[in-house]
Amino acid sequence: MKKNMKIVIVCLCIMGMLAGCKESGYSQVGSGVLKEEAKPKVFEGVTEIALSDEGITVDGEAVSEDASAPVYVAKDIVFYLAGQGFTYGEGEEKDEHTQSEADKHTVVHITKPGTYAVTGTLSAGQIAVDLGKDAKEDPQAVVTLIMNNAEITCSVAPAVIFYNVYECSGDDKDNPTKDVDTSAAGANVLIADGTYNTVNGSYVARIYKSYELSEDGTEVVDSKKLHKYDAAFYSKMSMNVNGDEEGTGVLEINAKNEGLDSELHLTINGGNIKITSGNDGINTNEDGVSVTTVNGGTLEIAVDGSTGEGDGIDSNGWLVINGGTVVSYACGFSGDAGIDSDMGIHINGGTVVATGNMLDRIGESQQNYAVFSFSSGQNGGKDIILKDADDKEVGKWATVNDYSYLIVSGDFLKEGTYTLWIDGEQYAGASGNQGRGFGGGMGGMNFGGKDGDFKLEEGQRPMMPEGMTPGEMPEGEMPEIPEGMTPGEMPEMPEEMMPGEMPEIPEGAQAGRGGFGGRGPMNQATGELSKEFTITAGGNYFNGVSGTM
Repeated sequence: MKKNMKIVIVCLCIMGMLAGCKESGYSQVGSGVLKEEAKPKVFEGVTEIALSDEGITVDGEAVSEDASAPVYVAKDIVFYLAGQGFTYGEGEEKDEHTQSEADKHTVVHITKPGTYAVTGTLSAGQIAVDLGKDAKEDPQAVVTLIMNNAEITCSVAPAVIFYNVYECSGDDKDNPTKDVDTSAAGANVLIADGTYNTVNGSYVARIYKSYELSEDGTEVVDSKKLHKYDAAFYSKMSMNVNGDEEGTGVLEINAKNEGLDSELHLTINGGNIKITSGNDGINTNEDGVSVTTVNGGTLEIAVDGSTGEGDGIDSNGWLVINGGTVVSYACGFSGDAGIDSDMGIHINGGTVVATGNMLDRIGESQQNYAVFSFSSGQNGGKDIILKDADDKEVGKWATVNDYSYLIVSGDFLKEGTYTLWIDGEQYAGASGNQGRGFGGGMGGMNFGGKDGDFKLEEGQRPMMPEGMTPGEMPEGEMPEIPEGMTPGEMPEMPEEMMPGEMPEIPEGAQAGRGGFGGRGPMNQATGELSKEFTITAGGNYFNGVSGTM
């Protein structure tokens, strides 16, 4: 979650770096087909786009190069051009591409409403849907893109992008809600049964439409965006991703940066989606408004951390899980979460397994869930097993990345006692409550009670206490800023302290359970350790979880 908080919290935590993210992999869940067994499905009454490096066809005919055609091709990909200087955009050298690199890509443009089935392979190209600047207000400007055994690779930009289609939902920041209906959205993706689809994509760093320079002309102080597309599979409008009749189709996304993004809302209703990403696996990025909803299907996310960070699912508004299976592994060495949301997470159904090093508030939910906060970082690549009181396995998951938090939810999590096993070792922990931790980054001070019993209300952000202005410290609960240190600056590590160790908590301050404390003694138990974890209705929090007692 990109928390653009104006409040500055001075956190007296020094964290060591977790071990590197492991090679990406997935739990054995879902009912997707194997790639070698996949084949296109026959659809009636749709436009068929057959991709090939030797030549693209539309309904069996050579594709047009006329921009007035419903489908045409051109060498006009949007990308971040190298060597343009600081007034061009915010990209760094790692984000730049040469014109010759971009010219290798063929853009398949879709310009008219309808249903398009895409099959075949395009090793350097992009599918771009753009129904025109007026499409946003036109309920008929709807495109369904059927992924029908397609493989698309783009090294300079998203491999699939929806630019202008109908936007079914408003972006009213004054009246945001987690309850959105995207069924009429103009951007729709259907994963055809029996198919295996691969999208290998890059991103486009922010390019300026206009800018304002500082008085000395050396830096951009204000700007308007022309282009910025962070994910391999991207939509500027609300988007639906659906499975076919049997739900067997697979969509694999391999992303240099983020995986699957929408600038407003994203709803996943079905299909098997596998994401390996350098940064966030999924991101919906309108602050305080966007809603990521999972109603069905199987979603498997592994952040490889090649950008140095990454949440599994990151919603700048709400995350609502009503069904399906969500397995989400955040980057193993950064302060990121398996499931992450600015406005609240709601688990109402389905199966959820998420690991990370930061914990976001889980709001009112209709399904039981358990949060395990470990006393030290855990290594990925080990099986996690949850057993019930009869010693029967109710869940088994093969983790990928290192982590400090584990979230589990599903209809298998009934009220009763359970045991937790990792790599064959039984773990113990202490029951607790979710505190008002600031979470992320350097780990926070908790503004809740000593037992972390402060609860956030629906829609309330974990930010500053009532009556407190941005940048102000809460009286009596936060340490003073050390002399000579500016707000937001980290204090030097004491000579006697090793990386990953936690400094002594100042009197009156409470260590936040929402923070990331590296390999040091984070999330220590505040109660008696037990090898039995008692699940009650609703949310269950266990602190100081460890393999030793």
